[in-house]
Amino acid sequence: MTPEIALNPELATLSRFIVLIGLTFYSFAFIVLTWALTKRAGAKGKKGAFANRLDTIGLTLFTLGVVANGIGVLTRGIAANRVPWANMYEFSISGAFVVTSIYLLSLLFKDIKFISSFVAGFVVLIIGSANTLFYVQVESLLPALQDYWLVIHVSVAILATAFFTIAATLALIHILKESKWINNSKLKGVKALKKQLKVFPKVEKLERTYYQFNIIGFILWSFTLIAGAIWADKAWHRFWGWDTKEVWTFIIWTIYAAYLHATTTRGWEGKRAAWLTLIGFTAIIFNFTIVNMYFKGLHVYSGL
Repeated sequence: MTPEIALNPELATLSRFIVLIGLTFYSFAFIVLTWALTKRAGAKGKKGAFANRLDTIGLTLFTLGVVANGIGVLTRGIAANRVPWANMYEFSISGAFVVTSIYLLSLLFKDIKFISSFVAGFVVLIIGSANTLFYVQVESLLPALQDYWLVIHVSVAILATAFFTIAATLALIHILKESKWINNSKLKGVKALKKQLKVFPKVEKLERTYYQFNIIGFILWSFTLIAGAIWADKAWHRFWGWDTKEVWTFIIWTIYAAYLHATTTRGWEGKRAAWLTLIGFTAIIFNFTIVNMYFKGLHVYSGL
């Protein structure tokens, strides 16, 4: 018989408030970092220095958002007396924290500060959706989920998603930079966008960078697939059951495997590789939202 788990709804409410503080920091960071990006196009001298100061302010706000986000995730876990990954709300706030943490850590090794406004905007969307569409009261896990494999399987899935998110952001910029419509358009607004895109590195550097992030994400996603099969055998006495979630996890793995195969052995490069990256990330978003909310299965955990 599964023991009753003590829950703390008051702490869960405090956790949500702290997450919203994090959302506020992320939102202001997005505004400031976007402002810095617009000022950087063709900026020299004092204007360039001003853009640098905006970058510093924006990344400081971004870091404060990460800290508040992390505290919110931690307090949610304490309130539930378990890891906070049991429903879409918890997965969203945890995923936002991991994405932003991985991004800040990546800045120590990679010059990808130019996508900071994109990352900030993405987590604003994720946490905003989590609080308006996905929020549920804290509750206990189903007996089948009360296992250490939950920590292993889901934590690696969140890490993989974080790397895929950063890769998709870089791939999107790649596609925009090589868009014939943008480069040939005479529209005033589009010409301004074209000028703005010159701020970003050359497509060759973008492609190398998101390839590296995709490799790490693919390795982690492969482990997610394997760990999920082992956990399924322990919980339901079968490694694979063609459950909707299992199928989509495998589809995502196949897309990224095709991407790596095409880029390493078939010489795929340029926009084709970028589009395949975005297709893989779109499958991840579909798996997290549509599959969880509208499909039935053992793995559906929206909590809604």
